[in-house]
Amino acid sequence: MIKVVFADDEELVRSGLRTMISVAPDIELVGEAADGRTAVEAARRLHPDVALLDIKMRAPDDGIRALRAIQTLPEPPAVAMLTTFDVDEYVSLALRFGANGFLLKDIEPAALVRAIRDLARGGAVLDPSVAARMVNAHRDEQRAAAPARKLLASLSDREREVVTLIGKGLSNAEIGGTLHLSEATVKGYVSAVLSKIGAANRVQAALLAYRGGLVD
Repeated sequence: MIKVVFADDEELVRSGLRTMISVAPDIELVGEAADGRTAVEAARRLHPDVALLDIKMRAPDDGIRALRAIQTLPEPPAVAMLTTFDVDEYVSLALRFGANGFLLKDIEPAALVRAIRDLARGGAVLDPSVAARMVNAHRDEQRAAAPARKLLASLSDREREVVTLIGKGLSNAEIGGTLHLSEATVKGYVSAVLSKIGAANRVQAALLAYRGGLVD
């Protein structure tokens, strides 16, 4: 079973998440919280595989502080931040502090279940609409286009194909199917790409693909 903890300060959101998770036979909700402190305590006590955190809770940075605290645990879960269309500087901070993905709060149930399974397998999840807004929100801060293109130019043609498909949200298996490569080979390419561009995870690689113009 995939063990999940989630945190959001809105009961309506928690109720929706509870309902969506309950339909998956391989996913177990082991804890929920209305604030970051309780979320961290639940993660420490319950050892979940995946944590879903509202990026903003009672205090504006509560989700960020929870993320940072969870990342210091001996075996931290994969963490995806729950957000709305109002993308701001907190998304950049969450990425910097090791978030494995970003999901919109109005995500469809089947998509949420897929995302949890991907996170539990060590993947990362990034809603395409969130990605586009993240790039726009941080354009002034990052001045990213030229540096991104320079980094991407250091990749081989095949590596650029891989990072483009990462940017489109494809899993390793889907990338393999598209490029006619084994999943193990794709995993090797992904590792090489992350190392070359200095990315901590697939989300950062996806953002680079957007900033460098590989993905519209």
